Amino acid sequence: MTSQTIKTSKTRIKRVPKRGHYDFETISKILDEGLVCQVGFVVDNQPFVIPTAYGRVEQRVYIHGAGASRLIKTLQTGIDVCFTVTLLDGLVLARSAYHHSMNYRSVVLFGKAETVTDEAEKMTALKAFTEHVIKGRWDQVRSPNPKELAETCVLSLPIAEASAKVRTGPPIDAEADYALPVWAGVLPLALVPDAPIPDPRLLATQQLPKNIRTYAR
Repeated sequence: MTSQTIKTSKTRIKRVPKRGHYDFETISKILDEGLVCQVGFVVDNQPFVIPTAYGRVEQRVYIHGAGASRLIKTLQTGIDVCFTVTLLDGLVLARSAYHHSMNYRSVVLFGKAETVTDEAEKMTALKAFTEHVIKGRWDQVRSPNPKELAETCVLSLPIAEASAKVRTGPPIDAEADYALPVWAGVLPLALVPDAPIPDPRLLATQQLPKNIRTYAR
């Protein structure tokens, strides 16, 4: 497994380069924690950015959808794709409006999507989608049947031309502003679940699984 991604003019972090990371471990951890990606592409000079779910298996990310969807049909033509994921960790509140910021972890990945035709790889990708949402779920539910498999198109992107950018820590104010009587610091943010809401048609005997009861990203 490659420990570093390909550093190119597109992935090189130019604004605050010390926040850039190109190692596979950092990138994969961010991808594994995120839930939604943004897929960007251009058709006839018109840019589109589509949010969708994804999954990762080793050095590839997978997206899926109906074969008739614009996203899937367009990406199957082999156009260039920009795939991004962002995790928001906190609001950075400075003493001046100018220096307000956010603590975050993000990944930007470039490439061309490939259609998954191998049935075993397709099933592996579908399992990855399900497990990415909540670990242990694949073994709790019915697997896709032949009709559902036929109606679902799976695309993959290699995690090769990619970079991560991470900001952590307190605000960075102008030196003269540190004496201002203004509260400054970080307001941490996290994605946390509320109590599960059962389906109205849930079987009366069905117990809430532990992986849902104790869910956390």
